[in-house]
Amino acid sequence: MLQEDSDTPMHVISETVGLSTNPCWRRIKRMEEAGLIKKRVALVDQQRANVPLTVFIGLSTTRHGIDWLEEFRKLIDEIPEIVEAYRLTGTVDYILKVVVPDMASYDAVYKTMIRRLEFSQVNSMMAMEELKFTTAIPTEHL
Repeated sequence: MLQEDSDTPMHVISETVGLSTNPCWRRIKRMEEAGLIKKRVALVDQQRANVPLTVFIGLSTTRHGIDWLEEFRKLIDEIPEIVEAYRLTGTVDYILKVVVPDMASYDAVYKTMIRRLEFSQVNSMMAMEELKFTTAIPTEHL
């Protein structure tokens, strides 16, 4: 329930799960203390925030040392348009999710990246339509 709406009143959560308010609150606090609940955030509408273009960037590099990886982490942390980044197995080393207002803004992100680090391949894919988006993690495996 908290993944769907973290502002859900405690009495509604407790009624739904069949607990009184205080034990329900304590369970949520334990989940926060254990790190299961990392934080509570507000989700911003991408269109209304004027960053309607989503670009996925597949990156490959010939450098796989820790020093390079640390420089890459610094780089992606400094670019707010990069909203997700993953190190992968397979033919692509990293994938980034970038949200920008337009192609010119994406080009600026791209140029910032290639000025700082060398990549053997950069494959950009523009999202045409969002078919599914959720921040909710499946909980049936807990």
